[in-house]
Amino acid sequence: MSSESVGGILGAIVAAVVLAVAVVFGPIGQYGKPPKPAKAEPAAAAPAAPVAPAPRGPVIREVPNQ
Repeated sequence: MSSESVGGILGAIVAAVVLAVAVVFGPIGQYGKPPKPAKAEPAAAAPAAPVAPAPRGPVIREVPNQ
């Protein structure tokens, strides 16, 4: 084997190792992402009371006569 072929093989091995490390520790890997924050849910939260619907149409009020 000549030194050029040995250098090519070693270069391919180094490139494969660098690519594997980039995939593992990069943004597409599992270790590259920050942990998701846990959602805090109150344990004794009362369900919200239903809100009365808004009145529709004109509101007619009695006007006193003067």
